[in-house]
Amino acid sequence: MDGDGDQPGANKPSSVFIWRDYMSWSKLKQQLESFLCPVLNGRVEYRAPGYRYLPDKSGICYITVDKKNVLNMSDKTNSIRWYQTELEIKNDPDIQIPVTNDDIETVRTSTKGPVPEDRLIVMARSRKSSEHAKELLSAQASLSKSNFIVVANKFLTTPVEESLESNDILLNILALVDRRVGKKRIVNMSEKMMLKHPAVQYFYELRRSML
Repeated sequence: MDGDGDQPGANKPSSVFIWRDYMSWSKLKQQLESFLCPVLNGRVEYRAPGYRYLPDKSGICYITVDKKNVLNMSDKTNSIRWYQTELEIKNDPDIQIPVTNDDIETVRTSTKGPVPEDRLIVMARSRKSSEHAKELLSAQASLSKSNFIVVANKFLTTPVEESLESNDILLNILALVDRRVGKKRIVNMSEKMMLKHPAVQYFYELRRSML
C-alpha cells in the first residue's frame, strides 16, 4: 500500500515477520501471475512500489485493477464499499441472508409459546444477519492489517477450493482471479457471493464479466 494504516497490507503483522521463510517478491509475483486467469492479464496486477527486499517493506504489496489500487480503503473514489459498523452490513441490500428450515426450527425451539411462522422467519433472518455482520466486519478488519506476502504464500500452498471457502477476503480474491477456477464454477457461485464482502463481490463480478 502507500503507507496508510487503514489500507490492506500497510500495517506490519502483529507477529514477527521472518523474511527468510518466504520467497522473494519477484518469484512470488511470478507464481501468482502464472495462476492468473488469462482474460485478466493486463487488467489485474500484483504490485510492490518502492520494494527493496527489506522485512519492514514486505507488506507493502497490493492488487491493482486497470492500474488502480482497488483495495485502498481510504480512497473515496473507490467503488468498493467499506463498512464502518455491523448495522451498515445488516442494512446492505447487496448482502442476502438465506434462511433454511433448520434455522427456523432453531428459533422455534428457543422461543417460549407459539410464534407465527412468518415471525419465526424474520427472527431467524435477524439472528443470522447479526452473526454474519460480525464475521464480515471482522474479516474486513483482518484485511486492513494483513500482510500481502504472508497471505499470498498461504494461497500458493493451499488448495484453491479452500481459499474460495475461506473467510479471508484476500484469499477469496486471489482464488477468484485464478485460472484453476473454471467458468462453470464461477457461474455456480453467484448465490454464495451474496454473502461475501463487497471487495470479494467486486472481483467476482470482474471475473464473471470476462466469461
